[in-house]
Amino acid sequence: MTRNVRVRKCVACGAERHKNEMLRIVRRTDGVIALDTTGRLQGRGAYICPSPECLGAAVKKKALSRALKHPVENEIYAVIEPLCRAEGNPDGQ
Repeated sequence: MTRNVRVRKCVACGAERHKNEMLRIVRRTDGVIALDTTGRLQGRGAYICPSPECLGAAVKKKALSRALKHPVENEIYAVIEPLCRAEGNPDGQ
């Protein structure tokens, strides 16, 4: 039996990728917004490609705030930014 591939759409660029290749940001049931590294936190989730271009587009369009139906603070973007930079440039520079 083959397993279904779990495909998700980036809220910034609209690209569909395997969910393990994307970053998941979740608004937990207590209202706190956090980066979900396990993909198992309960709450409303949104996916974004781990690239600086998609992060910039998400900030500009307020795509994460719209997808999570809650304002996203700059601290969340500060947590996501190093992950996007490291993915965009294999040297991490």
